[in-house]
Amino acid sequence: MAAGFKLLVSVNIAFLTVCGNLVSGQRSFSIDYKNNCFLRDEKPFRYISGSIHYSRIPQYYWQDRLVKMYMAGLNAIQVYVPWNFHETVQGVYNFTSDRDLDRFLDLANKTGLLVILRPGPYICAEWEMGGLPAWLLQKPNIILRSADTDYLQAVSNWFGVLLPKIKPWLYINGGNVITVQVENEYGSYFACDYDYLRHLRALFRSFLGDAVVLFTTDGNTDKELACGTLEGLYATVDFGTNDNVTEAFRRQRRFEPRGPLVNSEFYTGWLDHWGDRHAGVDALKVSRVLGEMLTAGANVNMYMFEGGTNFGYWNGADHDTRFRSVVTSYDYDAPLSEAGDPTEKLLAIRDVIKQFQDIPLGPMPPATPKFAYGFVKLTKVGDISSLLNTFSPLGPVESPYPLMFEEMKQYYGFMLYRTTLPRDLSQPTPLISPLNGIHDRAYVSVNGVFRGLLERDTVLVMNITGQQGDTVDVLIENMGRVNFGSKINDYKGLLSNLILGADVLTGWRIYSLDIDGVIAAGWPHSEGAESFPTPQDQLTRGPAFYTGTLQPNGIAWDTFLKLEDWVKGQVWINGMNLGRYWPARGPQQTLYVPGPLLSATMPNIITVLELEGAPAHLRALFMGQPQLNATAGKS
Repeated sequence: MAAGFKLLVSVNIAFLTVCGNLVSGQRSFSIDYKNNCFLRDEKPFRYISGSIHYSRIPQYYWQDRLVKMYMAGLNAIQVYVPWNFHETVQGVYNFTSDRDLDRFLDLANKTGLLVILRPGPYICAEWEMGGLPAWLLQKPNIILRSADTDYLQAVSNWFGVLLPKIKPWLYINGGNVITVQVENEYGSYFACDYDYLRHLRALFRSFLGDAVVLFTTDGNTDKELACGTLEGLYATVDFGTNDNVTEAFRRQRRFEPRGPLVNSEFYTGWLDHWGDRHAGVDALKVSRVLGEMLTAGANVNMYMFEGGTNFGYWNGADHDTRFRSVVTSYDYDAPLSEAGDPTEKLLAIRDVIKQFQDIPLGPMPPATPKFAYGFVKLTKVGDISSLLNTFSPLGPVESPYPLMFEEMKQYYGFMLYRTTLPRDLSQPTPLISPLNGIHDRAYVSVNGVFRGLLERDTVLVMNITGQQGDTVDVLIENMGRVNFGSKINDYKGLLSNLILGADVLTGWRIYSLDIDGVIAAGWPHSEGAESFPTPQDQLTRGPAFYTGTLQPNGIAWDTFLKLEDWVKGQVWINGMNLGRYWPARGPQQTLYVPGPLLSATMPNIITVLELEGAPAHLRALFMGQPQLNATAGKS
């Protein structure tokens, strides 16, 4: 292996020697089409990069992850900017705290890492709606990622805010952003709208100038490259370990005959959906194919190098034959784990990189410390239907027929739909979603008694009984909007009527639930907070809240929360939404808890929304290591 790499190095050095004129000049970054390479300050340059998503990593760990990437031998990172992360509410922009893009770019710059920026407006990334804000769907007929007038206006407004913030960070302006991607894998989208791409190109040039290198990224097929490329935008490809390197770059050459070879997404791992087996890519395959690409003189970005976590409701979903939600962990089997720990895959990659360029001297920074805090006992606070005054203080919106999340201007989380039975049902009677209108999961109760669930694409009918006038509660969970393909117009809630036997259910009272805001404000432990403690012998099935306290022990280290025997739900610690758990379906069994979220001296408040039924033991376990690869269940 070592002798083989020495041969590869000699080939690579020859490539760099002939590429470009080795003369000093003004600070610049450009493409040398004659010699098929990038030029940095008029000297030949090749980036070896890794993807990292600041939106998936708490800001207090940004520097730790960036230093580890630098010490692995990378000279660049690749970064997405999720539009919906910064403009969750239309016209309200947030670039503070975990959304402080300037601080992240500054940390990368001080670490010695250049940046390949991917500002969208669409990013995919297994992120909610591919990074597009859900408020776009208030226009019911909007055609996303096209020259649709409403969509273009929203994009123009957003880029009018974002791109001026980016301009000072361009390498040519003294920053560290060397290239900027326009859109993302557009050739995979059905629209194939070149007017849309031209509009974006004009926006980028208007705000960033003519000198910056703009590029596109598309999958390794002729169709994707044909629809995703445009004159004036440098065409790159993405592919993984199962593709033939020579064939893939030959395809890039058909669309970009001269210039550097670039794999913008070389897949070091893969994502997980709930119900799938845990994905992984062999470290030896990754290092072997990486060596092949670097031998060819190619520029490579590894996707992902550190994946992070889909905290809160930020996970995306796919919809090919059916709806499949992405799990909370975005570990991705990446070289740096979800918790930022170096892996054997990282060491193998570093061994390859150092055959082609100098890597920093010194040891790799160690993994962050972990601690197994043990068991915490929880108690029930109340069923969700008994807490509506807490979570929906303004009361319901009344409507003859159901309204979607987007119509209610609540875009994430949960909403409760309430009506009454129109007649006596002494025999089990089917409750049907005839048009597959449950987006995405419905938890149905009658007079506070949980009767079962309906689920998008898979469970469209259930039976209920009751008396005329009984209260029917349908709690709808948004499991994350589709992030890829033609179905990204992914509306949530009850999208169509529910049929009960021969009756259409009408007369709805619809409650927007501000669960996150109430918990962040200190509920259920804040002084004066409304709560309804329930004796343990009155535990029931169905959506309910539970709470407990992790007592301080003098340390605040990373840990992993396991809710064994719990079915499905959402967890908050000290007001922060850790994300979804679903051990009954798997494969993910633990949730990552960043140490700085915990207090070493004050009680740590755990709040759990269990949607189907808590176990009798009501315990949560804090472990010292993750469990992401359990056999998928069927719940």
